[in-house]
Amino acid sequence: MTVSIAATGAAAEAVERVVPQLVSDGVAGAITAQDPTLWGAEAEAEAAIRLGWTEAVAVSRGLVDDILALREDLAAKGVTRIVLGGMGGSSLAPEVITRTYGVELVVLDSTHPAQVGAALAGDLARTAVVVSSKSGSTVETDSHKRVFAAAFEAAGIDPTERIVIVTDPGSPLDSSARADGYRVFNADPNVGGRYSALTAFGLVPSGLAGVDIAELLDEAEAVSLELALDSESNPGLVLGAAIAGTKPLKDKLGIVSDGTHIVGFGDWVEQLIAESTGKSGKGILPVVLEKDAPELSSLPSDLQIVRLVKDARATEEVADGEIEIAGTLGAQLLVWEYATAVAGRLLGIDPFNQPDVESAKAAARALIDDLQPPAAPAFTDQGIGVRALELDLDGVTTVEAALDALLATLPDDGYLSVQAYLDRPAHPELEKLRALLSARTGRPVTFGWGPRFLHSTGQYHKGGPANGVYLQLVDDPSADADLVIPDRPFTFGQLIQAQSAGDASVLADHGRPVLTLVVGDVVAAGSVLRGLLAR
Repeated sequence: MTVSIAATGAAAEAVERVVPQLVSDGVAGAITAQDPTLWGAEAEAEAAIRLGWTEAVAVSRGLVDDILALREDLAAKGVTRIVLGGMGGSSLAPEVITRTYGVELVVLDSTHPAQVGAALAGDLARTAVVVSSKSGSTVETDSHKRVFAAAFEAAGIDPTERIVIVTDPGSPLDSSARADGYRVFNADPNVGGRYSALTAFGLVPSGLAGVDIAELLDEAEAVSLELALDSESNPGLVLGAAIAGTKPLKDKLGIVSDGTHIVGFGDWVEQLIAESTGKSGKGILPVVLEKDAPELSSLPSDLQIVRLVKDARATEEVADGEIEIAGTLGAQLLVWEYATAVAGRLLGIDPFNQPDVESAKAAARALIDDLQPPAAPAFTDQGIGVRALELDLDGVTTVEAALDALLATLPDDGYLSVQAYLDRPAHPELEKLRALLSARTGRPVTFGWGPRFLHSTGQYHKGGPANGVYLQLVDDPSADADLVIPDRPFTFGQLIQAQSAGDASVLADHGRPVLTLVVGDVVAAGSVLRGLLAR
């Protein structure tokens, strides 16, 4: 089996109405032929250098032997632990791949000093680090490389023996890493980060960690011909039409893992769709849902449910109004990439650029260049500091009232985004806030870990429909809990503070209300918030 899709309700109507036109227009064949004109004149220049993912399976075959040879070499040196320093597409796909295959990969996609410190605290004698950055200038991954190189040197280990670089050819990182003697894998420069799952960015860390990457490519290859054909059964056309062709458009996409063997797939899809479609005031907002999520009961009219299931079922067995999709991991990666490109055409946007991603980076850089203490809270309640932008807190003195004020701004067609700039592995319980807030509001709620979401859904929050409201959760690392970045004038703690503050300011500049809660004891603060929302 490659991929099977069943749709009912509005999604089925969209498939019946839209797919024949896509077939008539030759969209599938044109995508496979890398025709950059499919998304209009304004998108043509970007599309011309971003369609290499359609041939990623063939191109990546040549990487497999080199990756496996390096894995054997590292194993011979006693390396059994792989750490990945990467953001956005550089980390989300390897995390899904390794978790699905059941192999260990330490994913470092944060600048939080506690999370970085935990990755450093592992046994360096048996550790190798993959540093992945398409541009070669990503501040997070540059910081990861610096801190691990210093740690290896301090342990008497040659960093060039233990740090592996994945980047685009000719990037600043490519040039400097080769000059310094590091092992470098180059990816296809004509593939954008969020479409890079089947390139070196997905394969190098996954393969070094122990995944059968040849099998993964086989799975993708098995569906390649089907995706290239202009046929009404083409799963890329069917899925693209189902998620972007409904009338009126259901512009929130609830993704539910319901029996699938693929682990964490929703997080990868979230970046792919949000960053590809959230621009020009349009977009589809992916919302990763639990199997018992409140949204599945309240069923907002603008929410389309897609279930990731183990086995295909007959259409008449699928819940009314839902989409079900089943298939192998490699095949699904490629199908969703095709579907997202199709969705961009249906929405009338360029699915390959990310014009608003840079804004948060620029704001963070400006704050780093002029380091100042974090803004003082407007008030503190129950150990939680409260501050806000584009949100009136006049007369508000409690966390509960501040939350009420934020939720009161939520439009009928809007969504709430929870953004936690905290230590992700240490505090997974915070994700429970998502369901509580949805139950409270009756609206879709997303949960993102900062700063990693800045490289994914961050584009949608600034460039998509102006109907979001934002709840930031941040802490204030004290000097003794912070972590120095070698040869940088700022620490990890200062960097993540600048990233959260910079993004809040950019959201506010777009007229979006932002409530920031500064927590001291994260566990205690989470308990307080859950208690308030459960009332």
